[in-house]
Amino acid sequence: MTATPLRIGNFSGFYGDRLDALREMLTGGGTDVLTGDYLAELTMLILARDRLKDPGAGYARTFLRQLEDCLGLAHERGVRLVTNAGGLNPAGLADAVRQLAGRLGIPVRVAHVEGDDLTARYPGSLAAHAYLGGFGIAACLRAGADVVVTGRVTDAALVTGPAAAHFGWSATDHDRLAGAVVAGHVLECGTQATGGNYAFFRGAGDLRRPGFPLAEIHADGSSVVTKHPGTGGLVDTGTVTAQLLYETAGARYAGPDVTARLDTVRIGPDGTDRVRIEGVRGEAPPPGLKVGVNRLGGFRNEVVFVLTGLDIEAKAALVREQMTDALAKSPPAQARWELIRTDRPDAATEETASALLRLVVRDPEREAVGRALSGAAVELALASYPGFHVLAPPGKGSPYGVFEDAYVPHGEVDHVAVLHDGRRVPVPPPQDTAVLTDVPEPPLPEPLPPGPVRRAPLGLVAGARSGDKGGDANVGVWARDDRAWRWLAHELTAERFRQLIPEAAALPVTRHVLPNLRAVNFVVEGILGEGVAAQARFDPQAKALGEWLRSRHLDIPEALL
Repeated sequence: MTATPLRIGNFSGFYGDRLDALREMLTGGGTDVLTGDYLAELTMLILARDRLKDPGAGYARTFLRQLEDCLGLAHERGVRLVTNAGGLNPAGLADAVRQLAGRLGIPVRVAHVEGDDLTARYPGSLAAHAYLGGFGIAACLRAGADVVVTGRVTDAALVTGPAAAHFGWSATDHDRLAGAVVAGHVLECGTQATGGNYAFFRGAGDLRRPGFPLAEIHADGSSVVTKHPGTGGLVDTGTVTAQLLYETAGARYAGPDVTARLDTVRIGPDGTDRVRIEGVRGEAPPPGLKVGVNRLGGFRNEVVFVLTGLDIEAKAALVREQMTDALAKSPPAQARWELIRTDRPDAATEETASALLRLVVRDPEREAVGRALSGAAVELALASYPGFHVLAPPGKGSPYGVFEDAYVPHGEVDHVAVLHDGRRVPVPPPQDTAVLTDVPEPPLPEPLPPGPVRRAPLGLVAGARSGDKGGDANVGVWARDDRAWRWLAHELTAERFRQLIPEAAALPVTRHVLPNLRAVNFVVEGILGEGVAAQARFDPQAKALGEWLRSRHLDIPEALL
């Protein structure tokens, strides 16, 4: 087992991230491995629809564009590339990389990982893929691969695989693997770890172009998160805490290789733009592998009516009645109205004098949300409220997807590393597994002594980051110092969350307390309906749910303001 730290950087946080980030990471400083994360629940559906049109598609084509520019540079500097850009077709992307390398005259060894595709087991699904761990990646790297392409692995596996290969970790090195999982979770979303989408962005330095993050991982699983010198943004305990809370839930963060205990994570400054992560404990992974199943849910359409000036509520009521009558003969299966009050009294511009009334319809049949809706809306052009117009005429209706989780035993998935020389190496399932259980609620800090309070936004004393997991959303909220934590831990209960976020009032809300991070993490079940692809909500991925929470007013001790 080597003691030399492994420097792993990220050059992509999603399908559509900065194309030149790979070059930035290769030229900005030394790294051993660079990882590119391209997959999300919605991305899998997009790639599945691509594959319907072209069976040879199904992978992130932008990765090839990045390699066209940077493969020679990576080879020259000895930097290995690991990416899940293979999506639904990792073998196809691996072949495309080999062809590109041959055309460029660059002698690179390309391997890939497969076995995640379980679509055939789920009739009617467009894509059903198991979330694999990092040991297939490790096998490819140990055999000498320069580029490793995967399909659906966990985001953190892009880091645990290289770390396991470098340090010689085995599947039972739970603490070390858990440390790498935490580092991988910080890196996976790219610039979200360096000031992007950060609650306290006004104090985060030059954010016009944040640098991408990297982690120096040590043999014991500890790490230091940083970025290349001279790049934008910042790395501090706040940016790292925000990303640690992103799309997580309770103290146990389960994955296919290990369950990381987020309640054991200790973070602290380690110099300018450097944050040390240590103390992470790991447990055996759960007995089942998560499978993300994407299906076609039906068809949707929408129209946004612009209501200007006086009598906004009455105008909305009129057009709603008219549309309901027009669609009565063949009503869509679902119709949702939202009145968005962007109007102001005595406004200086027509735009700021206007509100938006949004109608979203869904149905298993395209026709019910296509011509029927567009005809009804257009026919009202001269026969409805004064000032009638819409943002855009409704189209023909478009398909939407739904996402659901399923689970299969590890042993039912053929996890295989396909090495650069064509050899196929089976990756065995973990020998030890443990059923997930809740961690006992930790003790809360001493509350602040009584004192005067002031009505003010929560965001003056707390940061937040939110995201989606299927139809659920999580909102992680953290305090920046111990005094604010002593107040936050007692004040922001699940019930108070429901009061501040009325959309969650009737939904199950679970609060998880993470004292080491001075954080509470809320999971709101069902707020996103059937997932992002169904677009059931104005903010379908709950990206801004945390910022809405921070804008809500409550009584805050004056000592904190």
